[in-house]
Amino acid sequence: MSPVSRGRKRGKSRQTGQRILRVAPPLPPDPCDCPACSGEDLDLDPQELIDGIVQGGADLLDADDPLEAELFGALFLSAGSVAGDRFAEAFADGIVPAVAAHGDRPALAALLALGALDDGTAAADAAAKLMSDGVPAPAWARELGEPVRIGLSRRFADAGDTASMLVCTFERAGRPHGFFLHADHTDCHAAANIALFPAELLDDVLDTIQKDGSRNGLKIRAEDLDPAEFRWEVERALDARAVHDADLGPEALEEEDEQTPGYHQLAVLLRARMRTLPTPPRPPASHEDASSPLDVLDLLKQLPALGRGGRAATPKLPAKRKKSSGPAPIYQVKVALKNTKPPIWRRLELPADTSLARLHDIIQTAFGWEDAHMHVFETAYGDFGIADRELGHRSEAPVTLEQVAPAAGDKFHYTYDFGDSWSHEITVEKVLDRAAVPYPRCTGGRRAAPPEDCGGVWGYDELVEILADPTHPEHEERLEWLGLESAAEFDPAHFDAAAITRALNS
Repeated sequence: MSPVSRGRKRGKSRQTGQRILRVAPPLPPDPCDCPACSGEDLDLDPQELIDGIVQGGADLLDADDPLEAELFGALFLSAGSVAGDRFAEAFADGIVPAVAAHGDRPALAALLALGALDDGTAAADAAAKLMSDGVPAPAWARELGEPVRIGLSRRFADAGDTASMLVCTFERAGRPHGFFLHADHTDCHAAANIALFPAELLDDVLDTIQKDGSRNGLKIRAEDLDPAEFRWEVERALDARAVHDADLGPEALEEEDEQTPGYHQLAVLLRARMRTLPTPPRPPASHEDASSPLDVLDLLKQLPALGRGGRAATPKLPAKRKKSSGPAPIYQVKVALKNTKPPIWRRLELPADTSLARLHDIIQTAFGWEDAHMHVFETAYGDFGIADRELGHRSEAPVTLEQVAPAAGDKFHYTYDFGDSWSHEITVEKVLDRAAVPYPRCTGGRRAAPPEDCGGVWGYDELVEILADPTHPEHEERLEWLGLESAAEFDPAHFDAAAITRALNS
């Protein structure tokens, strides 16, 4: 199966997972701003790396929920998910002793956070040694040591068995939380996405899975698995994804978002949760071997240089706006559907730091699309959409509008539905000051957008001609397809900026 056809086959199965990620906010919200956590300045010498880890531990001293500490540890250890076996050696023999040598409470906090998730004992042993030497532990350390108990362990799958959604909840010391894992069966059962959600959103997550399945024409079945079998399903998905990511090396970490826990960070945390469950009754699912491992320090140093090393080089993506820089300005952008005559376009105002994932949603609403097909943003810095290794699409979630279009006059493209190929040109027309109005908003445009699945621009032109001719042999058939009683209900010239703005902010 070709990469393109394989990608198209994935389209529907990915919808549910992506939407769950957007309705289930991660917990807790923001990691710290140290170099080890922010992803910035990763071209460090080893001492700077160690100092960054210890600084992260200092930021954890006032944490309330031990889950914050685990997320910190998972963020660093996620480098090991693509670094291979050498990571364990570098971690145990170099990083842990160097952190422990600081001998203070921040170092202890960092080691406790790392030890809670590491499959080895180096960090936990170093933390125990510091506590025996009299270094006081942070308040959350006791709770971190409490047993973790599983609650729900449920598997959802579509009738065609193209994907499964694995949902579980855990509780520790009275604090519950849940995970959602979307496994793509057309891609070796590999994990496509993971979300961490507050337990109070469980009913919403379960309901969204069923409703999204129905909306996409999928018959979803659900079954509760015993914990050991659930662990086998989760580890199969994580292991397959790990093999694929090892082929990419450091590029696999490109999709991580410094504002919310990313896939690799949550994969480390979810693996640790799986180790608290009974051993599966059957051996792990087989998969082809991963590529040669990378040393972790080499991995970290390669991250800023992605795009080189045998691949066609693309310009480095500009850095994301820092919180200290203040609110982002407003971009006035024109989104024009290419090759349409008369032209179909929308003028939008939205914050410059809007993510491409959110921009996708905005365009869908502005044009009346139904988000039923795959999409991609084609920029000077690479292609962004739902992360897809074979199609070469990097994750759109961590990338902002102003990163791919830093100045007025910059342009990039957005293609929706790879079959009909609705291609849009996006132009930053102006950079504006913020006003006391809701954003995003639509301030101009022309004509209604074509209906979904009508055959692209040329198919739409034909549709307009047929509906304008009551004598055409396909006239009634096209009306029925659109669900219209008469051609008078079809107005290709209709456009209402105020209605679009209301929809964008509803």
